[in-house]
Amino acid sequence: MSGYLDNSGRDDVLSGGSRMIGIDTPSGRHRVWVKRTGNNPGLRVLLLHGGPGATHEYLEACDSYLPGAGVEYYYYDQLGSGYSDQPEDPSLWDLDRFVDEVEQVRQALGLGPDNFVLYGHSWGGILATEYALRHQEHLRAIVISNMMSSVPAYNAYAEQVLMPAMDSVALAEIKALEASGDIENPRYMELLNEQHYIHHVLQMPVEDWPDPAVRGFAHINPAIYVSMQGPSELGISADASLAHWDRSADLASIDVPALVIGARHDTMDPGHMEMMAGRLPQGRYLFCPDGSHMAMYDDQAVYYAGLIDFLHGLEEK
Repeated sequence: MSGYLDNSGRDDVLSGGSRMIGIDTPSGRHRVWVKRTGNNPGLRVLLLHGGPGATHEYLEACDSYLPGAGVEYYYYDQLGSGYSDQPEDPSLWDLDRFVDEVEQVRQALGLGPDNFVLYGHSWGGILATEYALRHQEHLRAIVISNMMSSVPAYNAYAEQVLMPAMDSVALAEIKALEASGDIENPRYMELLNEQHYIHHVLQMPVEDWPDPAVRGFAHINPAIYVSMQGPSELGISADASLAHWDRSADLASIDVPALVIGARHDTMDPGHMEMMAGRLPQGRYLFCPDGSHMAMYDDQAVYYAGLIDFLHGLEEK
């Protein structure tokens, strides 16, 4: 997707409100793509997409709701994703380095404690949590959408709740394909679509998925995804770099207004996400009763009404 971009590290303004921001990394300078929509100096939301290694594209559902609500927001492809530079350096796919990248993007955009809201969905929720634990002095607020604060707890939920509800023969076949490394086999995605995606990721037939969601999933960078998440779609692999991530005990130290969004049919435990909101000193929980992991699509009205209400509440304080 980003083949037309050079790797000079310059901070360039592009068309349509987008720009390339130069960032420093342990392996040199690279550029990441950011696009602003709206104009509200007092309320600026930086969107962290999931994956790891997906793109901003599936978050384009925001375009139907946030402009009319007077919210200024920034699409952002993390390094290695979408329109950003895509260096072939596995050492860059590291949580600490991504946190530093977000901080460099914040500085380049001039966001600060009077206006900076950090939103993270799925893997973006992990990234947003880590950022808040290290740099909350720069935050006005944080939104953690459809992500638990503990990967071991997420894996346990998948093993104890989601998998037992699947067809046992299909689950055995999925696990066999994963164990053999045959995840490129069309049968693997066919089984996942039938047994998992349509129930817990986005509750509609894959052929009916909205175009932004199709693009966001189609453009995932597998090098990042497999390194940090692992090849499985039913949890995070034991040898992946995020396997032991757990910040549940640290949530009480994030003392900024916080919204946690969970959904009944999510891949994540909605009860755990409600617990997170309770542990955050200024936490608030938004429950999407008809939503899944992509509740911004399959419980859209509830999702965006709750998000906008939270954001407008910040302006009133």
